[in-house]
Amino acid sequence: MKPIAKINAFERNLTWWVLACIVVGVILGQQIPSFFQALGNMKLAQVNLPVALLIWLMIIPMLLKIDLTKMMEVAQHGKGIAVTLGINWLVKPFSMAILAWLFIRHWFAPYLPADQIDSYIAGLILLAAAPCTAMVFVWSNLCNGDAKFTLSQVAVNDIIMLFAFAPLVALLLGVSSIHVPWDTLALSVALFIVIPLLISQIWRAALKADVIALEKTNARLQPFSLAALLLTLVLLFAFQGPQILAQPLVILLLAIPILIQVYFNAGLAYWLNKKLKVAHCVAGPSALIGASNFFELAVATAIAIFGFNSGAALATVVGVLIEVPVMLSIVAIVNKSTTWYEK
Repeated sequence: MKPIAKINAFERNLTWWVLACIVVGVILGQQIPSFFQALGNMKLAQVNLPVALLIWLMIIPMLLKIDLTKMMEVAQHGKGIAVTLGINWLVKPFSMAILAWLFIRHWFAPYLPADQIDSYIAGLILLAAAPCTAMVFVWSNLCNGDAKFTLSQVAVNDIIMLFAFAPLVALLLGVSSIHVPWDTLALSVALFIVIPLLISQIWRAALKADVIALEKTNARLQPFSLAALLLTLVLLFAFQGPQILAQPLVILLLAIPILIQVYFNAGLAYWLNKKLKVAHCVAGPSALIGASNFFELAVATAIAIFGFNSGAALATVVGVLIEVPVMLSIVAIVNKSTTWYEK
């Protein structure tokens, strides 16, 4: 399967859509608070049911694009795969934990609500704990990345995520002295990783004989995925409205460590690939996969563990807010540095 041909209008303007959701959510939260309170109380084992449905609508169409059989091709790009895996699972989560500790726990603490410090840190850790699985196809194509590498890398990351996400999050939250509700975390992994992955791969297997049918199915599902993302953000900001109006500086302060870790991890992956003499068509997507975040999963897990009103939920949404402009800037850097890279 080929990667997405180009970035579409919605994805290109995702930041503006998120800003619109902030405005709409805050206004609705102020006007009809009882309605959103009722939605917030619809829970099963601490997992909000409306959000769980929206997350499924978001994630399943994205996972449907992933061909797990591409894992068999990892040997063709061993060095690039090794670099990306190292950045995704050994560097990015821990670098974010360190940055969150420095910026949120210490340097920015006087400007943040004291009772939300731990929650903000948890949200940043959740954001960095899982690599992106969908938008990376867009970024890879924009930097003329090797399609087989991108597919095989995402397939490997998805399998690792099944087993590593929960222990990694628990470890980093524990190190940060944040209570880890293991039952809720395990349920989140089952609901937002295991079940959607199984559904998507069974569905994909049923359509695999007809490539055209698979592409048409992906195209039909895409609007539902995007609508679910927007509705989830509206719900989040309907609950976060009072905190945002009281502390508008919070979003800017949360964005700073996210930006630093994204550029740091992208740069490190790109440099390591150059040192290992990996082809540029692999180094580009390697850097982009190494830097990007599975923000849909982060948002869902933050809501499940800490709730709509938490700083963790807000921190993960800040990741959504800056995802597109930051990743497009990295694409531009990768493309403009081709000559330097290939020397």
